[in-house]
Amino acid sequence: MYGSRGVGAFAGGRASAAVLGAALLLAGCSSGGDDGKEGSASAVVTQQPKEADPFWVNPDGAAVREVGELLGDGRKAEAQQLRKIAEQPVAEWINPENAEEQAREFTEGADKAGRRAVLVLYNIPHRDCGQYSQGGAADGDAYRDFVDAVAEGIGDRPATVVLEPDAVLHLVDGCTPEEFHEERYDLLDGAVTQLKGLKNTKVYLDAGNAGWGDPDQIHEPLKRAGIERADGFAVNVSNFYTTEDSVAYGKELSAKVGGKHFVVDTSRNGNGPYTGGDPDERWCNPPGRALGETPTTRTSDPLVDAYLWIKRPGESDGECKGGPKAGEWWEDYALDLARASTT
Repeated sequence: MYGSRGVGAFAGGRASAAVLGAALLLAGCSSGGDDGKEGSASAVVTQQPKEADPFWVNPDGAAVREVGELLGDGRKAEAQQLRKIAEQPVAEWINPENAEEQAREFTEGADKAGRRAVLVLYNIPHRDCGQYSQGGAADGDAYRDFVDAVAEGIGDRPATVVLEPDAVLHLVDGCTPEEFHEERYDLLDGAVTQLKGLKNTKVYLDAGNAGWGDPDQIHEPLKRAGIERADGFAVNVSNFYTTEDSVAYGKELSAKVGGKHFVVDTSRNGNGPYTGGDPDERWCNPPGRALGETPTTRTSDPLVDAYLWIKRPGESDGECKGGPKAGEWWEDYALDLARASTT
């Protein structure tokens, strides 16, 4: 595997009064934003300054709830570390069981705060080739229904969608059997077309990372998957390659797909990739990693639309190195990322 990644579990429901009270403490020490008003979503967690970071901080995010629990237990030092995650916008990975409801809830929350929601669709049939995040929609029709539901939930509200991590990559590296290739291209192309038909939605197709191979291997598959109609592509999703290497990879690939722009997942790339242990699982919960650049549209290159935290820091890559199931919150790993971070 060059970079499997776990689905971010949907954190439904509402925080308890105690957790909300703790979250209010977050707003008091947040580094960003002055537009939080009583009664608005941003009153719970202060949004980052819009001119640099237009993306939504979810006031009921997993990291916010975890900070509340730590404060309730008197663990103030750990809570302070996790604020580094809780105060930043992270992507919401849409659960197929209630896709329309989630897409509507997230985009409505973001819109009320004057921000843009970042959503990840990770439900392509035959996903992850039987690895930690295996699964996905039962068939093509189920996937089309899923995209329909997401589109209905988004409506005209602003959203940035990262489309199907690994889906194109696994068509190239031999992981996905040949018999499923044609359908996958059709599903991806259809999803791009439908989502781009929405009034305020940007779409970025996943395009691998700086360590998996050569851009020459993926630019034609990206074209078949609909990159020409997308806003661009995403690199380093759930991976650890440095921003410098990711931008270099993205620029080389951009030149082969009509100068398309791209976004970089900087959520956990502060110390670069892990080089120890089993090479086949260096991507999975590697030790010694750190948070990377915080989300922003002020990037190092005009081709880079944003640095995003697409993988939610603190959620497991899978059951390796002592981790829980893919997408589940892992407090120890989140604290390690935060402690190693210089942001």
